[in-house]
Amino acid sequence: MGVLSGVRIIEMVGLGPAPFCGMILADLGADVIAVERPGADHGAPRPWSLVNRGKRSIVLDLKKPGAVNLFLELLDGADALIEGNRPGVMERLGLGPEACIARRPALVYGRMTGYGQFGPLSNAAGHDANYVALSGALWLATQPGIAPEAPPTILGDSAGGALYLAIGILAGILRARKDGVGQVIDAAMVDGSAHLMSLLLSFLASDYNYSTANARPGALGRHYDRAYVCGDGLWVVVQAEEPKFYAELLHRLGLEQEERFSEEVRHNPKSWGPLSQELAAIFKSKTRKEWCELLENTDTCFTPVLTMEEAAVHPHMMARNVFSNVDGVLQPNPAPRFSVTPSANPTSIPHRGANTAEILAELGVGAAQIQELRLAGALGPS
Repeated sequence: MGVLSGVRIIEMVGLGPAPFCGMILADLGADVIAVERPGADHGAPRPWSLVNRGKRSIVLDLKKPGAVNLFLELLDGADALIEGNRPGVMERLGLGPEACIARRPALVYGRMTGYGQFGPLSNAAGHDANYVALSGALWLATQPGIAPEAPPTILGDSAGGALYLAIGILAGILRARKDGVGQVIDAAMVDGSAHLMSLLLSFLASDYNYSTANARPGALGRHYDRAYVCGDGLWVVVQAEEPKFYAELLHRLGLEQEERFSEEVRHNPKSWGPLSQELAAIFKSKTRKEWCELLENTDTCFTPVLTMEEAAVHPHMMARNVFSNVDGVLQPNPAPRFSVTPSANPTSIPHRGANTAEILAELGVGAAQIQELRLAGALGPS
């Protein structure tokens, strides 16, 4: 069920953005076969492992006899492969792009790394904050004078990594179905997080609002574009960028007649600090609930800053059925939405190796070969 029904993806399960990419494609209806390493949790429930939802799981120990050949057999009917190892790991296993595309010429070979397949840092260790720091994206994430911080995993792993890999894989599949030629997708989080800055870089190039050395090239530090703490210690955000929205914010706050808040003055970076302090005092005069009653669902570009649990029960999010609770675990429903081929809502997460027998049967692996693979340890613990 879903727009990608009929697409098959083989995922070499690892950590971080590569499994999330697989989840995105599974959410959209692709048959994602997750090739997992043996683990102590073999056969145990794992409702917390959201990135494995919607997939079928087979356990292979690729260091044991017969496992690599079996992995190559999985590729015979596949459209794409996802892997997130350091450069060279798949080649050492005998499963690099050359071997896999030789086996399946139309295969789209998706590679997910932090720094990419080449370059001075390609083999260096790193995590999300390292990649977005190198791309310049982290510099934009915090108000001036405060240590740069971004929400963990979202900007690098998820947006700059998994989503770009998913786009690359889908584009590659479209091309392969046209001409039968597979290719390698080199998806690096430094590349993706840099590409995500295109809108901000276009403003920087035009010198819009960023004319002084004291102003960071980003939507931070301005009194009409920041977070404020309320009287109850909870936070709200306003981002009244356009003149009409800024005017509406001033009107709702009773400041429309105050010359120091005028449209002509607000683009002067020297005014941002003092005006931010004034608005900070105003927002601290009411609770977040009171500000929501006054400003939410208006053209002031206002929202409360919600926890994940609060977001799940917000009326707008509930009306759109954004979240589900499956096996006691809160998780987002698939996105985006399709009018003709809707995606299925999440179900229970398969345990490690849950579909091993089913997948081997589809490959036509006989009982004698299965027994041989088990004795060799290629299928993990019995």
